Amino acid sequence: MASLVVEQDTSKAPAAPTTMGVAIRAPELWEPVQEALRGLAARVVMEQRDLRNWPSLIEKLEFLRPEVVLLDITGLPLPLEEAVRGVRAALPDCMLVALDTTAQPETILAAMRAGANEFLYPPLGDNLRKAVERRADIRPARRENNRPPGKVFGFLSAKGGSGATTIACHLAAELGRVSAQRAEHTLLVDLDLQSGIVGFLMKVKSSYSVLDALQNLHRLDVSYWNALVSAGWPGLEIIAAPSGYLPKDPVSGESLAKVVAFVRAHYAWTVVDLGSTLNLATIAVLDEIDEIFLVTTLEVPSLHQAKQAVQTLINAGFGSRLRVILNRTPQRPDVTAEELERILGAPIDTMLPNDYYALYDAFCKGKLLPPGSHLSRQMSSFAMRLAGAPVEKGKRRFGLFG
Repeated sequence: MASLVVEQDTSKAPAAPTTMGVAIRAPELWEPVQEALRGLAARVVMEQRDLRNWPSLIEKLEFLRPEVVLLDITGLPLPLEEAVRGVRAALPDCMLVALDTTAQPETILAAMRAGANEFLYPPLGDNLRKAVERRADIRPARRENNRPPGKVFGFLSAKGGSGATTIACHLAAELGRVSAQRAEHTLLVDLDLQSGIVGFLMKVKSSYSVLDALQNLHRLDVSYWNALVSAGWPGLEIIAAPSGYLPKDPVSGESLAKVVAFVRAHYAWTVVDLGSTLNLATIAVLDEIDEIFLVTTLEVPSLHQAKQAVQTLINAGFGSRLRVILNRTPQRPDVTAEELERILGAPIDTMLPNDYYALYDAFCKGKLLPPGSHLSRQMSSFAMRLAGAPVEKGKRRFGLFG
């Protein structure tokens, strides 16, 4: 079955709305804020009226990562400076707007000294609109200026066994072949620290893993990195997940994001296996990923998990980067791509055929798919599209090493 690509014209696409988190207890502030938000180009991803459970509030902010936080400082269960410090630790780059029912000079000064970007009080409409517009104006420039040129693709399984790792490995191998032709390099990173099998599938020989990079961020430079990665594939370097990893303390999302930000500057393309767990650490990494591919199958449990993941990612502000890959698609599926898009709420980027026996045979031999197999050609065509390379029709040259 030929891969299906949903083409999207992004040349005239409107900017994504600013994502907002609202933490307000006072009724005098809640109603004016709700009224003001109705006319704004913003999407509220979090609302919380009860501020007494402060750890829960911070956890939601870390997970949903709104770009603007409206914080009612009249209802705080802890000192103002401590509260602002907690929000800043969770979201260092957010616009923090302190809200109060009145405009007492000493309160304004305390809020700004604590680290708030703005201080607003009723009437809110015009002032809140201007604050959101300022954030929207600086957002594209900030990302453009701070982001190195390499491109990063992330692969996330809707459910364990959906095939994201298999796709990531084959795609990375094909991008590596293109990189070699251009005298560049591709990197394959396994961030599935609990059950990562990239090292097994790609026959990685290095005794080092991505955990070594995470534990040595203070000395992470090109020389140290080169000692960690494994080569042996044309144009492709690999850093696997640790074997038998039983963490005493969970790896922070900030550390994972720093590693991805580092490698972006040194590789033309980076392919990241994100595993099948969507948690705070994964969400933190996604800000460094250009295109997020959620891999699902037509099995009901997988589609159920995929729909939940799509909604979570959209609420967290990653909807514009999200694409769905339908894996192991039968020759005559019971639903169309359009129906699946309506069910899941995200575009179907590619439909890959079911080639179970070819994969089984290849893995038994300790190899990836051979050139010429139907699935290999489909994934190679997928890789060429991501690389911006022309796909030559009518030639059987789209194997991994053809």
